[in-house]
Amino acid sequence: MKRILLWALVLAAGIAIAYTQTETRKTPIPAAQTDTTAAKSGKATAVFAGGCFWGTQAVFERVKGVINTTAGYSGGSAATAHYDDVTTETTGHAESVRVVYDPAKITYGQLLRIFFSVAHDPTQLNRQGNDVGTSYRSVIFYSDEEQHRVADAYIKQLDAAHVFSGLIVTQVVPLKAFYPAESYHQDYALHNPGNPYIEVCDRPKISALKEQFPELFQRYEGK
Repeated sequence: MKRILLWALVLAAGIAIAYTQTETRKTPIPAAQTDTTAAKSGKATAVFAGGCFWGTQAVFERVKGVINTTAGYSGGSAATAHYDDVTTETTGHAESVRVVYDPAKITYGQLLRIFFSVAHDPTQLNRQGNDVGTSYRSVIFYSDEEQHRVADAYIKQLDAAHVFSGLIVTQVVPLKAFYPAESYHQDYALHNPGNPYIEVCDRPKISALKEQFPELFQRYEGK
């Protein structure tokens, strides 16, 4: 794990470095004016990419109405859907998270609101903080035309309202495939809360979710 090795080397050398991370918003962004229609209880799937998948998964697995989450790769081929290949920034993959949710309990528009509010900074192109490369790009991988319509409309709404200091650079592209990541990546933030990367980059996102969306926040396995 390149991220783990980087932090291990830094700590071993006793070197203090500043990890550039977008400041967490204090208030949630506006709700989506265009959203999916109410549905019967069941399962629906959304796939998002917004930087390191550890943090994205850490956020969505704590959202009420979400049934399960999986860290993985989208945007490239099956042959190169492996961490060592993806980190070369040549495979076309983005670190992604598949979110399976109950559309009767949470809408796609609400998931998008969380994605843009606390999961990442949608104005950073091909990076999140000091994680730089196309594998860290912001992407909404839509699975049907309804998701496509809602995502496009929401980005236009947020840009028109100048919610962020810059324009949203999030790509909205059809989901062609999702490849689960290696087992050690799954629920990484949950199982490694003391990891310096998690403490600096991901725990603030969880705190922001709890603060901005208390009605949607749920503890995950007691944490």
